[in-house]
Parts: sequence; structure tokens; C-alpha cells
Amino acid sequence: MENQIEYYDDTAKYRDRFDQGLPQAMAAYTAFRKESYRDGALSAKTKRLIALAAGLQAGCTRCIIGQTKDAVKAGATKAEVLEAVAVAIVIGGTAVSAESWRVVKALEELGKW
Repeated sequence: MENQIEYYDDTAKYRDRFDQGLPQAMAAYTAFRKESYRDGALSAKTKRLIALAAGLQAGCTRCIIGQTKDAVKAGATKAEVLEAVAVAIVIGGTAVSAESWRVVKALEELGKW
């Protein structure tokens, strides 16, 4: 079974190459993304947990792994991450549940399981 963190890091190289092909557009997107995740009315941690649930709903592998990493980095506990995943499963059902293993494996790889 593939290492989730290595997968995330390896695919980032290709995402970065894509960004280089559209530098102005991707710079604007990056600025928007960074601003969106800053502490505001919602904490950065809460925003990352919401993004994790949204990534699970979208079936986005990089989103699932990246948001798990970023939620933990923002201070989310294992319990908080698992509750966010549970909410995503309530909304998305089997399709979301089928990808929940990625969160468990990423938490394990981050030493949080």
C-alpha cells in the first residue's frame, strides 16, 4: 500500500510544474487559498477540518492527504479529524467511507494514530 505522505509530496512536483505554465493565474489562486485558510471568524484548524470533509466529498486524493496533514499542523487532534471524517461520511455515504482509509493511514504516517 502506498505511503500517503510520499504520494502527496511526489505529486506536488507535477502540480508545481503546472503552476509554472500559468504563473499569474496560479499566483492569484495561491494568494486566495492562503488567505482563505488564515484565522478569521473560523480558526485555521476548523477551516482545515471543513476542507478535509469537502475533499472527501470531492474524492480528491491530494485534498484528503493534504488537508489531513494541514489540519494536524493547525492543531487538530486525532479525535477532531475523525469527527470531521464522520460528518463527511454522513453526507457522502459509501463513496466517502471508501476513502476514509487514506486519513487513517496519513495520521498513522504522521505519528498521530
